[in-house]
Amino acid sequence: MRYCKEYFDDVRLVARTTPGITTLFNKTICLTGATGMLCSAVVDIIALLNKEKSAGIKLIIAGRNKEKTAARFDGLLQDGEYEFVAYDATKVGEYLPQADYYIHGASNADPAKMSTEPVETMLGNILGLKTVLDSAAMSKGSRVLLISSGEIYGNPVASDEVSLGNQQEDVSEGKGQYIKENTFKETDYGYVDILNPRACYPMSKRAAETLCASYYQEHGVDFVIARSCHAYGPGITPADSRATAAFTRNAASGKDIVMKSAGEQIRSYCYTLDSAAALLTILIHGKTGEAYNISNKDSIVSIREIAEEIAAAAGVKVIFENPGDAEKKSYNMMKGSALDSYKLEELGWSAKFDLKSGVEATLKFYK
Repeated sequence: MRYCKEYFDDVRLVARTTPGITTLFNKTICLTGATGMLCSAVVDIIALLNKEKSAGIKLIIAGRNKEKTAARFDGLLQDGEYEFVAYDATKVGEYLPQADYYIHGASNADPAKMSTEPVETMLGNILGLKTVLDSAAMSKGSRVLLISSGEIYGNPVASDEVSLGNQQEDVSEGKGQYIKENTFKETDYGYVDILNPRACYPMSKRAAETLCASYYQEHGVDFVIARSCHAYGPGITPADSRATAAFTRNAASGKDIVMKSAGEQIRSYCYTLDSAAALLTILIHGKTGEAYNISNKDSIVSIREIAEEIAAAAGVKVIFENPGDAEKKSYNMMKGSALDSYKLEELGWSAKFDLKSGVEATLKFYK
């Protein structure tokens, strides 16, 4: 990660506008998946608050590789500014240190790995969470935030499929409109082919959500859930196989963007720092036992549209190629994944970056 003044200006903006952020001051927060795209942005916000606002937030990072963690936050966190504890999400481990808040973000979110490592994907979403929930049960009064996924909604069934079909037609024509009645609300659940190995991700995320509810009923563990849409922005790793990650890497290096489909599927997109601010908003203000979609209503577009937006900002072209069999197996199983953000916005959150400004900030960072 290359930190720069422009990036910290953006971090400062979302930190300043996150509702109730001072609630976290002088508290202890334990994160899993801290080097991932979303949770690393959360760490960036917390570190900024500690440096500039003397927030006194104790940060515990739980992970497998201490060196990787230190490298990710080089230039931001020094020894003594956070505590590192060993943690493997694919195994039931020892209790994590006591904390006021646990943010569970450790998860395999790479589509290519989901198709080649479905077992590890499922274990990471269930066993790793059990360790977090057991730790929270020991830390009386703590709260758990599970970072889930919009993929849990699956595909609409029966008459619902018609409305989403209309949405896809509208956006693929370039209108790019936010059509609220055709987005998934937190109470909408569709069909997932459970015998398709690619279902390892949405089905284990569904199970993880139910596990949280079960721990609440049986052990009184306070929890909230964030169902994330497709995040983009700083924090992309070279190995990330997600479409927007590949688009960004190509565009930033002056190469044409290669699409392996017509790109008509509708997706909710959200800039990384907006997503991180949404996570903290849900952590602070979310109602116990409830889930909240993270989605920017100004960034619900087709895959092709975001590719074209990135290409235009970078001065490159979008070209099309046929996908290989391995690539097809890794594809998101949802026909459309536009999420309704109304419930999150009711907590006081609002996105600071629309698609255009988010793409521009992303490319500026990588260049």
